[in-house]
Amino acid sequence: MQNGFAGAGRRGFLRACGAVLGAAAILPLLTEGAARAVETARADPDQLFQEGQFAAADLGYARLLEKDPGDAHAWAQRGYIALLSNRFRDTEQFLGTAIKLAPRDTVSMSRLADCYVRQDDFARAVPLLRAAGDRIGAAQYGAVTGMPYQMSGADSTRVPFRTLDPLPSADAAINGIVAPFTLDTGATFTFSAAMAKAAGVKPVATVMVLSGNGPVPAYIGVVDSLRLGSVEVRNFPVLWDDVSFIAAPGDGQPAGVIGTTIFYHFQTTMDYAGRTLILRRPGAARQAGTTTAPIWLAPDHFIFSRGKVGTAGPGLVLVDTGGVGLGIVLTEAQAAAAGVVPDYRKPETDFGVTVYRARPMSRSAAWHAATCPV
Repeated sequence: MQNGFAGAGRRGFLRACGAVLGAAAILPLLTEGAARAVETARADPDQLFQEGQFAAADLGYARLLEKDPGDAHAWAQRGYIALLSNRFRDTEQFLGTAIKLAPRDTVSMSRLADCYVRQDDFARAVPLLRAAGDRIGAAQYGAVTGMPYQMSGADSTRVPFRTLDPLPSADAAINGIVAPFTLDTGATFTFSAAMAKAAGVKPVATVMVLSGNGPVPAYIGVVDSLRLGSVEVRNFPVLWDDVSFIAAPGDGQPAGVIGTTIFYHFQTTMDYAGRTLILRRPGAARQAGTTTAPIWLAPDHFIFSRGKVGTAGPGLVLVDTGGVGLGIVLTEAQAAAAGVVPDYRKPETDFGVTVYRARPMSRSAAWHAATCPV
């Protein structure tokens, strides 16, 4: 579940992917040639899943279950695919069956807990988190009493960006205390210890979490009120520490991060050209003339969609707005498939990984990258 640090999840993710090309908010995982090979060979469901072919993988797992209804792995994977698309009823059925067949499957327990968290049903999530050994998540969601994420105010609001470079930020009020917050689709929600003190958010539990410099104590509390423009969100958990942010209200620097755990409660638009964050209540009419694309939310704050970079793709991409000075990250093989040429003469280090900047892509390639759906 969430670790409370805006950057910790991203660091681990980039290390796992072996990113070698600095500039990242979009991470293609499947080349066009690989997609054709998968389709032609009718690969096994696990391979289809790894390639981001979720619908095909789900059909494959369903075929396996026709032959063997006791296949716990197939039930677990179908449940995970349903979770990625917020198909909650299917998630509960499939993961519930997987856990009955494999009572020690703590991964499925955590994913089922996330299914309940996304529905703001913390009472059902907490026992699963405890059973899965996630004491941080259990403490965090167990700290909230009553209905979490209560919304009030206007049906929609527009909040001007305070900054665009190096990262988008906007003003928000925590329990009436206003400060800038970075807007990051690769994060959850957190703020500085100084912000917690100023806003009167009291720690109700202390836990140890991993940061870039090793274990540090972190504090769990409950936010009474978050106001963004003319909407308000009340009664939800927060986890903070003494090292991730140091800004206090009035410093003019971001005092925290607003991420996916807030954004997914709205129809969220980050309008870079208009320098505006737009939040609409669920069910509100979409803006006329907009183009939509499916997205998949991996626990608990990584957003994936499908896009195309250069001559590679279309394929699965990670959409992450929190990389300073970054636009696209590719592995060496992905860069070659996309026709992107790294400058190997000037290696750099990012999150402990050696990376290389790239020459500008062609106008066509840049267009494809810019129009990857968010």
